Amino acid sequence: MSAEQEPRVRSVGELPQHVAPARDLWPGIEARLHETSAEEAKPTSRPVRWGLPVAVGSLAAALVLGVWIGRGFAPGPAGPTLSAHPMAAGLELLDATYLPDAQYRQQRDALLASLDSRLAGLPPETQQKVKADLATIHDSMRDIQSALGRAPGDALLGELLINLYHDEMRVLTSVHDTRAARAET
Repeated sequence: MSAEQEPRVRSVGELPQHVAPARDLWPGIEARLHETSAEEAKPTSRPVRWGLPVAVGSLAAALVLGVWIGRGFAPGPAGPTLSAHPMAAGLELLDATYLPDAQYRQQRDALLASLDSRLAGLPPETQQKVKADLATIHDSMRDIQSALGRAPGDALLGELLINLYHDEMRVLTSVHDTRAARAET
């Protein structure tokens, strides 16, 4: 029968129920699977036992890395206050893990040193608001530092202290930027 003479299929039920493939690939696949599993089952002549040396090496590397990292966060000695400015009075140095770095302290000290002159150019209500905000931040810093003295490993207190450093820097830079913007206009 030619393609032109084949009857048209009008429903799925008219299709043949079984059609043999032109080429059956399954026997070859099955034979290869049996060969592979037989090869894997054969014992090797010399087993490699790397488990113990790898575990010992990993443990040693982790120990060295832990000691190296730990040295970077060793507690530092108590020292002078961060700044001589009256707004920062009483802020004592803590463990090195909770202290800002030297560049931060330098920028902070410069902003605190110019704070009074910058505040002088602002309206009185703004000056009072800034001073009140900084006093609240510094009181909170002292409270958290005191709590950290009682519980030095408390990560939440450490995070709160770092957030307060950021809040203080935001207030100081906003005063600096506000005053600079007013001077330009």
